[in-house]
Amino acid sequence: MKLFKAALLAAALTLPMGAGSAMADTPANMLVVAQNIDDIVAIDPAQAYEFTSGELVTNTYDRLVQYDAEDPTVLSAGLASEWTADDEAKTITFTMRDDATFSSGNPVRAEDVAFSLGRVIKLNLTPAFILAQLGWTPENVDDMVTVDGNTVTIKYDGDFSSAFVLNVLASRPASIVDEKEVMAHETDGDMGNAWLNSNTAGSGPFSLADYRPAELIRLTANPDYFKGAPAMESVIIRHVAESATQQLLLTSGDVDLARNLTPDQIASIEGDGIKVETFPQAAVHFLSFNQKDEALQPEAVWEAARYLVNYEGMTDSFLKGQMEIHQAFWPKGFPGSYDENPYTYDPEKAKQILADAGVETPINVTLDVINSAPFTDMAQSLQASFAEAGINFDIIPGTGAQVITKYRDRTHEAMLLYWGPDFMDPHSNAKAFAYNADNSDDNYQATTTWRNAWAVPDDMNKETMAALSESDPDKRLEMYVDLQKKVQETSPIIIMFQAAYEVAMQDDVEGYVNGATSDFVYYRLVTK
Repeated sequence: MKLFKAALLAAALTLPMGAGSAMADTPANMLVVAQNIDDIVAIDPAQAYEFTSGELVTNTYDRLVQYDAEDPTVLSAGLASEWTADDEAKTITFTMRDDATFSSGNPVRAEDVAFSLGRVIKLNLTPAFILAQLGWTPENVDDMVTVDGNTVTIKYDGDFSSAFVLNVLASRPASIVDEKEVMAHETDGDMGNAWLNSNTAGSGPFSLADYRPAELIRLTANPDYFKGAPAMESVIIRHVAESATQQLLLTSGDVDLARNLTPDQIASIEGDGIKVETFPQAAVHFLSFNQKDEALQPEAVWEAARYLVNYEGMTDSFLKGQMEIHQAFWPKGFPGSYDENPYTYDPEKAKQILADAGVETPINVTLDVINSAPFTDMAQSLQASFAEAGINFDIIPGTGAQVITKYRDRTHEAMLLYWGPDFMDPHSNAKAFAYNADNSDDNYQATTTWRNAWAVPDDMNKETMAALSESDPDKRLEMYVDLQKKVQETSPIIIMFQAAYEVAMQDDVEGYVNGATSDFVYYRLVTK
């Protein structure tokens, strides 16, 4: 039974939550979350680029099309009830739904869409590059996004499909803000940026009632949300930096969710009214070989390497709960993912592959790795398992900056790193893992292929660009699956794992959704 008094909760939120806290359960209509939220720099959708700010934007704003709580893997209607794409004319026309309102009470208009998208481009803050991919500039965006009654026509300039454009329009900076409310708070031509960094003006399932940086986020449910009012009348996200304090608050019933527990804490906390749910994340972890090193060029070395990773040995021990086996470049849980994992640890098979190809061993190679857990543990596991086939790793630990700088300079031999997409479209990773049309040293590319000096076969380069422009959505996804198979079978990049995220919660909490990125964390369906 929920006996928690509102006054007691209010008092708790003004005091540090530490070991001395002792309270009853949280109210039935309120979700209380313990989380480290000190990463937030901005919450204006045109500027927000941090993990926690992404979560806040997703729960307070809508987009024309969006990945939503019911199924974060399916692109669905948002503020647009329907749309028509014309790939030849490079336009998409959206019809606005007529039952959406902003938290101010203002109806959501087509004009708000044009204002919001143009605002991102004109402010040109950190995430603007995502929309700018469509060929939009401050000078042309008003001509590229136009309004006619209750329809919005989006024009784009580039050799890519409307499916790609839709995924761009489902990204965080494409969130729609209330033009009238925002411009009423404009200061010195900032288009409301300062005000929106402490307030929200969206149509989402929640609105921001209180925001205190590195202290508290309080969300209030929108009772008129077009998909139905959330069951939780409010969500309180309390900044709790220490994982030990989060654990204590959860076990004492003072919070419903603890978002930042360590694997050891997760292992010890389940039971006694607490459950743990695991959510796949977007980052994929891989081992790669620089093709500037002659000893690492034979395809037999790449193939053997796939049988020298002790996948289960790692995920069943020090990576348990943090990663799962995934051997393709596009993460599971995203449209177009390829989820088959054909490779297992088999050193005898690896030795035979090398012998049949006439590859002489031992091969001595340096392995750069970020000097922190779990990366150093992963490197040591690889060192032990690869040695079984005569591939000897000399581990070189470094700071993240040192490792990535070396990677960008193409001066490594082997590299242990991870990669995540900028937005939810498979081209974001296909370009990184399956495309490199110019491998010259002076053609720097922020891709794993170029950084490993792998001159991708011409047919794969062509397929990557063809997939980008393919107009049939199903065929397009099939092409990305085919690209993943090809990279999985024959490339100097051995994809091993996909990150996972564990959340501990009271066992009466249902409906919490934590998708593969911070943009897909939803509180709308939570009940308890």
